[in-house]
Amino acid sequence: MTAPSPDGPGGSVAALVDPTDDHHVHSTFSDDARSTPEENLAAARDRGLRSIRMVDHVRTTTTYVPEFLAAVAALPAVDGLSVVTGVEAKILDTAGTVDAPPDVLARVGGPDGPGRVLLADHQLPGPDGPLSPRAARELLDGGMARSEPVEMLVTAYLSAVEGSGPSQLAHPFSILPKIGLTEDEVTDEHLTALADAALAHDLVVEVNEKWSCPGPRIVATLAGRGVRLIASSDAHHADDVGRYSWLRGSSGGLAGEGAR
Repeated sequence: MTAPSPDGPGGSVAALVDPTDDHHVHSTFSDDARSTPEENLAAARDRGLRSIRMVDHVRTTTTYVPEFLAAVAALPAVDGLSVVTGVEAKILDTAGTVDAPPDVLARVGGPDGPGRVLLADHQLPGPDGPLSPRAARELLDGGMARSEPVEMLVTAYLSAVEGSGPSQLAHPFSILPKIGLTEDEVTDEHLTALADAALAHDLVVEVNEKWSCPGPRIVATLAGRGVRLIASSDAHHADDVGRYSWLRGSSGGLAGEGAR
């Protein structure tokens, strides 16, 4: 299948995701979010969303996941709105090590676990562990080839996806501008490998409003290869649930409350 052109009618970001979904919404179970699951549910209902994935940050030491899942399960049903769950965890290295409690990872997708694990590039996953944006920039300034961090990142994505069960790629390639690179550094070969992994391992790829990524070329290429793409606000407050200004702007406008 040929990927639609990013500049053509079928190639815009907004044409390839559903703005009545929001698959990345944080609550007060995350220490950097300000709204409760109840408040996020009300926002999704008021904006006419079709589905919401409630997600919170975890590390290997996190213990709150059962409480979080119970809180979401106890929310009242809303007609026409599907509520699903996830946990967001950093990819730590190129071997695909995920910073999440092993017992939580083992239950992802199961009846007593989160629906998906969101694999995040909050730092650059290096061969020996995560590199801060500053450390990565210093390596580039010291002569590291610009292709090398991208290769590290894609290798880490592929390794993490293979070992994580049902997963979601959170804000893909968002680390690149933080270290002075752009999505232009991501090759078609990288995207082919990522698409193959997505289809083989039940990976969905989010189009992230907060970090404005990935851009139209990557979105169109992955969509053209059959990867499931989903809209995500990365909301940390109920006011931002289902609101897609960047996503809307990338296509010249979306109709509907969920896109405002």
